[in-house]
Amino acid sequence: MEQTVLPQNKLIATSYYSGFPLAHDTYNALSPASDGKIYYILSSEDLEIGGHFYVYDPQSDKVDFIGDLTEICGEKGNKTIGQGKSHVQFYESRGKLYFSTHVGYYELIDGMDRLPENPPNNFGLYPGGHILSYDMKTGKCEDLVTIPGGEGMVSMTMDTQRGEIFGITWPTGHFVHYNVQNDQLNDLGPVAFKGEGGTPGDDFRVLCRSLVVDPRDGTVYFSNAEGDILYYHPQLTKVQKMEDADLRLDYFGQYDPTRPGSMGYNWRKVFWYPDENVIYGVHGNSGYLFRFSPDNKRVEIVERITSEPSRKSGMYDQFSYGYLGFDLGPDNETIYYLTGGPIYKDGKRIKGVDQIAKGAARGLENLHLITFHIPSGKYIDHGPITYSNGEIPTYVNAIAIGKTGEVYTLARMEHKGSEIQDLVKIPNPFK
Repeated sequence: MEQTVLPQNKLIATSYYSGFPLAHDTYNALSPASDGKIYYILSSEDLEIGGHFYVYDPQSDKVDFIGDLTEICGEKGNKTIGQGKSHVQFYESRGKLYFSTHVGYYELIDGMDRLPENPPNNFGLYPGGHILSYDMKTGKCEDLVTIPGGEGMVSMTMDTQRGEIFGITWPTGHFVHYNVQNDQLNDLGPVAFKGEGGTPGDDFRVLCRSLVVDPRDGTVYFSNAEGDILYYHPQLTKVQKMEDADLRLDYFGQYDPTRPGSMGYNWRKVFWYPDENVIYGVHGNSGYLFRFSPDNKRVEIVERITSEPSRKSGMYDQFSYGYLGFDLGPDNETIYYLTGGPIYKDGKRIKGVDQIAKGAARGLENLHLITFHIPSGKYIDHGPITYSNGEIPTYVNAIAIGKTGEVYTLARMEHKGSEIQDLVKIPNPFK
């Protein structure tokens, strides 16, 4: 493998203010579309105000507001907990973008963020997430279906050829399948004990955040905290477990799947790579890139694609779940990965807390952009990314690569004395 480490501080990011002062940490909800624009959602922790849906046009360098998720779902004024976020990418099919909503307001129960059981101000319980579509030509959003059981949708993917949507609900981890054409939703039941609604040390299991479809036959694959690879096909009646392949690799580390604070043996983010008919993914804590072949039922380690300082330190990065800013670029050959890098002061690595009971940063770290060219195996650490004032973008868990090579994400920043999360543009690393 060819390795390249470029000069430090080459990439200066541009931050945008979309006009949402409540904007909080967003996961995944950022994607490029065929019209050349970048679509994204900024999360809200407010009891009633929903996450805000935006579009950025690189040609005009302009952000436009599309709508409040609670209003789009027809729930404004219902006095129920709002649709605070989307936790999924956008999937484009026949001129429409498909995505889903999730709860953004939590109740702290036994030291953990839980689905609220006792909403304040006489509000009703969360009514459940929605699967939505957005018509890029007309600008119209359509509410397709509500997730049963009053749960949000923590992960989702779509077979864009066949119009099949698959997802995992939060907190109890039901696997759901929605057919767009037939407008039919099937709940296939829990796939991870009681999911993140369970009791730590017993039936708690962290839920998979990334599902992927094999476009050849429409089978969807995902993982669980024990390291099993699960799969489902619309013609099947239940979710099945791959018998001859799993993610319980020594290189990934050792985990108790009943405890919070990591993704366990789950993969963190995956995508389908058509040139090899395999799934490429990254394990969140260890930062190892791997390849999984459904045909050969084999998982192979490719390389550790954390930042160069992380590779040298031998330590995990600071975000407890790992990073979701991982995707295949527009050339369909190069992986782009936004990950952490240790910060040193007086020659010593700044160390955060050892454990945290949710997906969060255990300490401050730099943000690095890594690219990995699959055919050649060329790894490049493009160095730390900063804003023009020298500050570090933090809580980065989304990525979109534009048609001209700019990299977009959502990150924390200061705005008028408050910390918010908003759109960030990183220059093309190859220019």
